[in-house]
Amino acid sequence: MTHQQGIKRVAVLCILQHQQQYLLLERLKAPNAGMYTPVGGKIDPFETPEQAAIREVFEETGLTVNEVHFCGILTETSPTNYNWISYVYKASVAWQQPPACNEGTLHWVHETALNTIPTPTTDAHIYHYVQQQQKFILDAVYDADLNLLALQELIHHSNLL
Repeated sequence: MTHQQGIKRVAVLCILQHQQQYLLLERLKAPNAGMYTPVGGKIDPFETPEQAAIREVFEETGLTVNEVHFCGILTETSPTNYNWISYVYKASVAWQQPPACNEGTLHWVHETALNTIPTPTTDAHIYHYVQQQQKFILDAVYDADLNLLALQELIHHSNLL
């Protein structure tokens, strides 16, 4: 199946947490190559977002999680093919040595270090909501070079940038 240009793709992100540490992926691929992100990926046909989160965690980390907790939704819009609706989940996991991953390198990152590593701008807001245990709906708008132009929190209708 081909993807029509500009149409939103549907994906999941899953924040893996052990106490105050997050297991994050230092991505190999564009558009966030070299940045630290939660694991995730596209939702397969006939798959629920929750099922996709559980599958993506296993595919990218080898970890089996039986339960993920819904945190919020991130919508990203650009004049390029970077147009996404991402369901964001969180799962508690036991600490282990980060396994190999074909998407990049997995690292444990302490929550106090999240603002010292390269991450997509939207992720800082996502981590804030997750740490506060608040549900969110974020709407991000980018230019053609994928520079973030606007970020709005839709539940409270406030601008974050």
